[in-house]
Amino acid sequence: MANLLIVDDDIDYLTQQKRRLESAGHRVMLAESVEDAVNILRQTPPDLMIADLMMEQMDSGFTLCHRAKSLHPKLPVIMITAVTRETGMVFETAAPGQSSWLKADALLAKPVRPEQLLREVDRLLK
Repeated sequence: MANLLIVDDDIDYLTQQKRRLESAGHRVMLAESVEDAVNILRQTPPDLMIADLMMEQMDSGFTLCHRAKSLHPKLPVIMITAVTRETGMVFETAAPGQSSWLKADALLAKPVRPEQLLREVDRLLK
């Protein structure tokens, strides 16, 4: 059982993901903003963080990932985003050079299938 932090400005999405991850046996903390997430990261570091890319600002997820990795360099981070659907921009963590600036260990496109998210969580926690 791992402690997970999910960060998204959509409370319905947070609630849905919390139920799914708790049913898989994880403990889940929620944050609706970068500021809330940073406070949790400082007080109760999770075993893994799942963050949306576009929240308060278009680049909120990038900012949060950089801050999270500066506080906890080994923290696994999954970035979940609808940016490709919304803007047509494509990001890949496997592409040479991109994972170093992206700071996410995995990048998943919304909507994320529950089994896909659980598979990534399990992979990154090993």
